[in-house]
Amino acid sequence: MAFDAGMLACVLHQIRSDCAGARVEKVFMPEKDEVVLLLHCAGGSRRLLINAGCNHPRIGLTETQKENPLSPPMLCMLLRKHLTGARLSAVRQEGFERVARLEFEGRDEMGFPCRRSLIAEMLGKYSNLIFADENDKVLSVLYPVDFSTSSKRQILPGMTYELPPAQEKRDPTAVNRADFAGLLSAADPETPADRWILATFSGISSAVAREIVFRAAQKSDALLRDCSLEKLTDSFFDVFESIGAGKFSPCMVTDGGQPVEYSFLELTHYGSGIERRTYADVGSLLDAYFETRDREAHRRQKAADLLKLLSAADARIRKKLTLQRAELEDCERGETYRRQADLLTANLHAVRPGAREAELTDYADWHEDGSYGVCRITLDPKCSPAANAQRLYKKYAKAKHAKIALGEQISLGEAELAYLDSVFDSLTHAETAADLSEIREELAKSGYASRLKLSASSKRAPAPTVAKFRTSGGFTVLCGKNNLQNEYVTHKLASKSDYWFHAKKRAGSHVVLLCGGKEPGDADFTEAAQVAAVYSKATGGQNVEVDYTLAKNVKKPAGGKPGLVIYHTNWSCVVTPDEEKVRSMRVREEKKR
Repeated sequence: MAFDAGMLACVLHQIRSDCAGARVEKVFMPEKDEVVLLLHCAGGSRRLLINAGCNHPRIGLTETQKENPLSPPMLCMLLRKHLTGARLSAVRQEGFERVARLEFEGRDEMGFPCRRSLIAEMLGKYSNLIFADENDKVLSVLYPVDFSTSSKRQILPGMTYELPPAQEKRDPTAVNRADFAGLLSAADPETPADRWILATFSGISSAVAREIVFRAAQKSDALLRDCSLEKLTDSFFDVFESIGAGKFSPCMVTDGGQPVEYSFLELTHYGSGIERRTYADVGSLLDAYFETRDREAHRRQKAADLLKLLSAADARIRKKLTLQRAELEDCERGETYRRQADLLTANLHAVRPGAREAELTDYADWHEDGSYGVCRITLDPKCSPAANAQRLYKKYAKAKHAKIALGEQISLGEAELAYLDSVFDSLTHAETAADLSEIREELAKSGYASRLKLSASSKRAPAPTVAKFRTSGGFTVLCGKNNLQNEYVTHKLASKSDYWFHAKKRAGSHVVLLCGGKEPGDADFTEAAQVAAVYSKATGGQNVEVDYTLAKNVKKPAGGKPGLVIYHTNWSCVVTPDEEKVRSMRVREEKKR
């Protein structure tokens, strides 16, 4: 899953094709290691994302919009100063390395023409983003590198930028067939072919190396001796000649809907059960691959306190329920205590005072052979037989009342678990800091967030921002991503004649299909139900049952937790969650800053 040099060549090819001469309108830094340039191109505005993080560094055009921080970082302010209004004049790759250089032509503080460079190094944990002038003097750097960090290359403001040290590998775009044959003949024939390619040539990911070997030998784990020299050479040069010609086939491999691998060429070496998806452009591929992954990482980072709080509450309630259910099982012995007390009362004359045990005939336990059962009762020798009977009656009464109280407590505990489950589900769908703030506010109202740092603002909280979708019939679908948004969608935005959807007996979002006085078609109902299935605990499954009814039938019970509703009149349908389709239906609104 590495963003290799071939992938970078594919991305830069799209940037050159779509954004040549584009003017920089805005600069954003939604994350500390991510820069987004809003470019005005001939065909409209495009977003150029540069991620220099150590986990998933990449560059590419994107349609994904993220919420920006209220206070932009210093690097963002500097880029805005120098790049706003500048034009993208050149886009190039430094050799066949994972280093991209974007050159911009603009004007300096005095109004004279100048050139600035934005250099993105996608080198795994050594990734970086450097801003330099026309002489490659470093003006700013995302991660400064001094002598204490590296003795080979330093990157500090004021220094001259130098490329990363060259590896002891060959540039695959600079070798010819004779060179390739010579390198191959000198290799150990028992070496796995893909490992030899990785060790000999730079800029190649393991997935591409396996694909080259598979196309030559019909298996990705073949040894060099199993590969025909001619076929391996042809397979190798087919890949890199297509890169030179700008012919790419962006492809993503998924397993059960989950992304596994991506590349700039079609990956055919994966076995059965693996789905291959091709994309019209590499930007769409990267959006599809990284959207879920980035959202999950961002959610875990920003919601660490919420996850800790909810996990502790969930564990506490489950432990309490386990103890209560064990006590409830003991309460089932209450009838035994009553039966023993009745027998003891009826046979007081037959029990010797001071006895530790009594064996009494139980006439209610009649056997088919005409005999009766014997009941053994443990007694307290310090008490009289009558007092022992009263002690058993008290145990029976205590068990009877405890059974009722424990049943109520267990019901409340199970309701609490269901509520926590809904909040956990809300966290999986949280996309912005505002979504997380709403979840914190909800937990504070529910009595869970006493230890969370909540903003003590006297201002009235803004209306929740719900997700919007558009069906194929042109109807608007609203979806709440947490319980506060669910209540807002169901009880504020929905009219009586709109349709309300929810995954049956699962934690999930409230979804409303706005009708506007019209009757939606079958496709509109199906698409709204798919939104409800995707935004629920059932996402990723198949044949998910979704309840739907008119919004007027949905009521909130008195004293219920946020997001809790009841309904009795409804229909049900079965759909399979399709995340890609739902994503294509999403209506994105431009963030104002």
